[in-house]
Formats: sequence, C-alpha cells, structure tokens
Amino acid sequence: MKTLTRGLVLSVATGTAIMAGAYKIPEQSINSMALCAAYVAHTSGADTAYYNPANMAFMDKKQYIEGGLTLANLPSNTYTLIPPISGKSKEENILIPNLHYVAKPIGDFRWGVSLTAPGGLTKRWDTPFQKASAEEFTLKILELSPSFSYRVAENFSVGGGVRLIYSEGVVRSNASGIYAMGYSPAPFARDMEGDTLEFGYNLAVSYRPTEDIALAVTYRSKVDLDEEGTATLSGIGAPYVGDASVSVPLPAALNLSVSKTWDKTFTLELNYERTYWSAYETLDFNYGSKVGFYAPVFDSPIPKNWKDTDTFRIGATIELNRFTVMMGFSLDETPIPKDHVGYELPDSDAKVFTMGMRYQQTENLSWGVAFLYDNKESFDLKRGEHIDSRSVLAQGGSFSGGGAYLTTVGLAYEF
Repeated sequence: MKTLTRGLVLSVATGTAIMAGAYKIPEQSINSMALCAAYVAHTSGADTAYYNPANMAFMDKKQYIEGGLTLANLPSNTYTLIPPISGKSKEENILIPNLHYVAKPIGDFRWGVSLTAPGGLTKRWDTPFQKASAEEFTLKILELSPSFSYRVAENFSVGGGVRLIYSEGVVRSNASGIYAMGYSPAPFARDMEGDTLEFGYNLAVSYRPTEDIALAVTYRSKVDLDEEGTATLSGIGAPYVGDASVSVPLPAALNLSVSKTWDKTFTLELNYERTYWSAYETLDFNYGSKVGFYAPVFDSPIPKNWKDTDTFRIGATIELNRFTVMMGFSLDETPIPKDHVGYELPDSDAKVFTMGMRYQQTENLSWGVAFLYDNKESFDLKRGEHIDSRSVLAQGGSFSGGGAYLTTVGLAYEF
C-alpha cells in the first residue's frame, strides 16, 4: 500500500528522506547540491524555475535547459540495546532525477517548468524486533512544477507556480520473528501499497537594491497527501485483504535569502528556511469495514506531534574563467521529538557539507558534478522516555549511523 508507506515514511521518516529533517530533499540540481540549497536569492540557470521563479525575470533573453541525476547512498542505522532487541538496517542506494527548463521572455512575463523528486526514502530492517514494525518502508515522490515570473520593475519581480505531486509507496511489517521468541501474541504481518496525485502552489519575490545584492522570499504550500490503495493484514485466522488509506501533510516551507557578489567573481548567500512540520500531528490509517480483529493492531491512530524546524544555510560561489567552484554548509534540525521516534526513520539533527564545480565546455554547453555529506547525530533514549509504552523503544537504547552521501552529475544548455 503505497499509501501507507508514503504516509509512514513521510511521516515517520522521509528524507527525507535523505537530506533534510524528515523526508525532504531540497537539493534538486548541480548548483543547489554544491551550495547545500543556499540557492534562492542568487540563481543563474534553468533550475531557477524551481528554486525562485521570480528570478527568471532577470535572466538573459534565451532558453535554458538542464538535467541531472543524483545517486544517494544511505548508510545503515544501528539500534543498540541488548540482544536480540538490537538491530541494523540495510544500506540503501537511490537514484534521483531532475530536469529544468526556462523559456524566452514574452514582454515582462516568462515561464519555466521543473521535474524533481523533492522527497523519498527506503528503509528496510531484517532484524526481528525492527522488522516487526518496519520490514520495508519505501517512498517515491515526483513533482512537476510549471512556473512563471513577472518583472514589475528593473530591480523587482514576482513569480509563482503550481505543484503537481505524485507519490507512491510500499510498507511491510512482519512479527513472525518475535512471535517465535514469545514476544508477540501472533505472527502479525502487513503488506500495503498505495499512491496519490495532489496539487499545491509556490510563490516568490525578488528584489535587487544594487547590482551586487539580491534579496528573495519563497513559499511552498502545504499539500495533504491523501494516499489510497490496498492492504493485506494477517496473523489471526483469515487475513484482511481490502482497501486502505491514510493522509499525511507535505509541509509548507518559507525561505528568506540574501546574496552579495564581489567583483562579479565571488558570491556569498545566506538562507533561512522555516518548515511547518507541526501540521503532522497524527498518523491514522483507515481500512474497510471487514478489518475486524486486526483493527487494534493496525488501525489505532499513532500520535506524531512533530515540530516546526529551522534550517540555516550558507553557500559560496567562485567564478574562475571556465570553471565555477561552489561549496556550502547547513545546520539541519529534525522535526521528530525523541519520544516519538520510530524504526521507520530514526532521524536526528545534522550538519551538512557540500562542494561542487561546473565547467563551461562551449559557449552554450556546460557540465558539472557536486557532492553532499549529511552527518546525523547519534542519540540515546532513556528507559520510559518513548511515548508508546508497548514499543520496544520504551526500554531505551541508542541510535547511530544513518545520514547520507549524495553525488550529482548534470548537463546544461543555453540557446
């Protein structure tokens, strides 16, 4: 049931999936990856359509197209308590595509479009206690974002667009291992798939008080992901095979950015992002009327009580003839309180380091590569700290590992 996964992953985990607290992946191009997503006020390529559509108004009067592919390596998470409760998740590798286009201006108007994967996750456990709740959580999100800009004045523009978001997921759990050890009353298992297509919007404002200073504000709306699909629940008597659904929020996000350029060579950008994760209060799965005795096991609402987060980013760009060198850093805050953490995503605060370069091969063609390292903090749970007294996590323990290594390659063409 892709619905469940999307919900659970999104909710309990996603990154994020990879790179930002929870499930967001803010880096969707070479420049944004190399600059640690401190790339809102000073955008320059086709990816402007995604990161700040208002800035399309300030670009040269030609067409821009850019595509890239990111390989995300997600190291294992380790949970340590006592055998046999301790466990280790599988290492994962995920490919994340992106494509951006900006058209020529039509008077003071301009349009563009982006295809991105702004979130996603795969988390799998084979160890028995973790497998009982998170044998697999796989989430895929794809976003198509048509956008526009309007040049109000020489140094002021506005922009916006529509978010068309498709997501799908798979969630599996299997308690047969702990049942065999006498820790579960039955070998409960679930196998779910689901998907959804939803809509949202984004807004942007850009102001350039001087030639070398840029200010920008962008906003992406919250999107409720109303996942629908099917589920198989088993463990006692006849299995339940039928409908399943869940709704989780893709939170709103506000970005405030400023950049300063010196001698048309060195640019520094500071970015602050507020992500409104507090919209995620409860994870509540719904099944058909015949769910029967499986309801207490699989149909009870799960409190999440996530919190809004603050992310601070800094990025530097250096122009060296045909080469452009970039680097970035961010402090990334997790929205998940420790007392609500789960095996689906044992997320924590992180420090993110990035670097990359672009090479101007010809007047029209350039290519580049960028790298990102997401360093997650280890953390401990005290006995009785977890909100769910029935969970193994209520016994305490520690989480370590996780994080991410991302590598992006791409091409850009102007004509």
